[in-house]
Amino acid sequence: MIKLNLNGKDHEFDAPGDMPLLWALRDVAGLTGTKYGCGMALCGACTVHVDGQPTRACVTPLAAVAGKQVVTIEAIAEQPAGKAVQEAWRKLDVVQCGYCQSGQIMAASALLSANRNPSDADIDTAMSGNLCRCATYVRIRAAIHEAARSLA
Repeated sequence: MIKLNLNGKDHEFDAPGDMPLLWALRDVAGLTGTKYGCGMALCGACTVHVDGQPTRACVTPLAAVAGKQVVTIEAIAEQPAGKAVQEAWRKLDVVQCGYCQSGQIMAASALLSANRNPSDADIDTAMSGNLCRCATYVRIRAAIHEAARSLA
């Protein structure tokens, strides 16, 4: 049994320790907001927060997060930065196909939790590991700036 705090609640997973966190979230916990993209931690679609840090769930073994706090897209709006990012995403109509957006929002929320006034360079660096096939990068950057303004 692997215990962790998932979205603010203690949770026990009866699953192998080498199961990727992504599958534990999606298939065991039923939280399907975190997406499978490349399976190699290259695209960022599976980004979640582990103890506040953006983490690729597709390559993180479940055992590696035992005793830690895991936050997924389903609960990110409970954090000020996450709520601001989601509101900015809606306001600026960032989403095109939407597949990568949960990972994008998780990465942007982690950035704004650490840096409430990011520059374009800060945003580009923080978001560089999150790919968008629709190339909505200009709207993503604008939404992060909008979220930062709302947090000021």
